[in-house]
Amino acid sequence: MATIASLTLEVADTEAAHRFYTTAFGLDTQLRLRPAQAPTSGFRGFTLSLVVSQPADVNALVDAAVAAGATTLKPAAKSLWGYGGVVQAPDGTIWQIASSSKKDTGPATRAFDELVLLLGVEDVTASKRFYVDRGLTVAKGFGSKYVEFATGTGPVKLALYKRRGLAKVAGVSPEGTGSHCLAVGGDIGSFTDRDGFVWEDAPAAPTLAQIAEGIETK
Repeated sequence: MATIASLTLEVADTEAAHRFYTTAFGLDTQLRLRPAQAPTSGFRGFTLSLVVSQPADVNALVDAAVAAGATTLKPAAKSLWGYGGVVQAPDGTIWQIASSSKKDTGPATRAFDELVLLLGVEDVTASKRFYVDRGLTVAKGFGSKYVEFATGTGPVKLALYKRRGLAKVAGVSPEGTGSHCLAVGGDIGSFTDRDGFVWEDAPAAPTLAQIAEGIETK
């Protein structure tokens, strides 16, 4: 089964981004960072989601992100599907923090169950076919609006959503140009998909732990 091993974010300041992601979310090997090389503006066409077990965990992660410098796009609140909020990291990446539960069952933690990459695409049906042709298996789908893929035991899950719909969920305008500032590290080959998202066999960017080692030796 195809897997996603890591995500690489292109950021203006790798040390500042490292501090944010380790302080706010406790991320490590799932995320890599490298200096941004191409201009970008507006919505970058994707969001990252941390899926947690209860509302208290959502609040804990949102509060930690804001304390570390994130901007609140949507305050944490109940919805039809559960409980969640949206923040934008200092590097511009949009993060959804969500739980399908509306009630707490224990003390708050900052642990998360899943890291999900949601790609905002123009044509969900065509993009689904593109990825199925490259070996991914559909795990769940809702017509032409949303598709979730089975990615095995990899640390990152993958889903497709209509770009305008994803921007609405994130609380931002769908307009945006330039680089996505994202590369996906997987085992299905190196390519660029229909919407300009880049996949790499072996990302050259360092993990957060490797960046920390470099900071300590300076």
